[in-house]
Amino acid sequence: MLSTFTQKVAGAIAFICYLLNTIFWLIPIVIFSLLKSIIQFKSAQKVLNHLLDGCASNWISVNGITQRLIGNPHIQVNGIEGLSLNKWYMVISNHQSWVDILVLQRVLNGQIPFLKFFLKKELIWVPFLGLAWWALDFPFMKRYSKKFLQKNPHMRGKDIETTKKACAKFKHKPVSVMNFVEGTRFTQDKHTQQASTFKHLLKPKAGGIAFALDAMGGQLDTLVNVTIHYPQGIPTFWQFISGQVKQIQVQVSTQDINSSYIGDYTNDKDFQANFQQWINELWVNKDQELDQLKQAAN
Repeated sequence: MLSTFTQKVAGAIAFICYLLNTIFWLIPIVIFSLLKSIIQFKSAQKVLNHLLDGCASNWISVNGITQRLIGNPHIQVNGIEGLSLNKWYMVISNHQSWVDILVLQRVLNGQIPFLKFFLKKELIWVPFLGLAWWALDFPFMKRYSKKFLQKNPHMRGKDIETTKKACAKFKHKPVSVMNFVEGTRFTQDKHTQQASTFKHLLKPKAGGIAFALDAMGGQLDTLVNVTIHYPQGIPTFWQFISGQVKQIQVQVSTQDINSSYIGDYTNDKDFQANFQQWINELWVNKDQELDQLKQAAN
């Protein structure tokens, strides 16, 4: 086990490596993004999209090198066979830590098209990364609460319009749309406040997935369902980059997304109920999977 001093040094070096790597790739990403907004020819747009995703994939690959040199956690992955760079995927996962994003990127990079995360609109202000996410066409979401919509009924449906506009950009090139179905990171306090019926998960929010599938008009034809487990306990970002995380388990499964999962989630109550039931069944299975992983670790 690394000493506290060594952990601090390792974490500081890793953080600097992540920062420099982000800045290095951010420059061409922003340049290509600006060119894409200026040059509207389809052939040029296609080339620039490939260059943008290539820069992003290289950014992830270099981050992976940093992880292997500092800490080198053993990531055990099952079920990743059969994935393709030439398909459109909807990717879902349980969410426990910011580390989840680094794990998903490392495990799925080069296996499926570059991951596009649904992000809260406020995250566009994150230094460096917010600009990169914008340049890479990450969908920024602004969801309105029921209380807000009651006071501002004219805003009803605006979040759906935003989702559709964001997803429209993904129709002409294979993409992986990533959604953390719980909507927020798992903590025991949140679990208690929700009175979640799941042992290891928060309640799933089906709306975001339903809107994305509808907006893409059936192009997202395969679901990649990822379960992440940390045998040592849920780590912080600092614990991960400073080499304190030694083992991570990742289970991946896929299934076809058939036409019955595409519809008007807002106005069709029968569809909404059926869709929620499907997501809940996925979450019941994921909860059982996590239970098995935790029992095996003990």
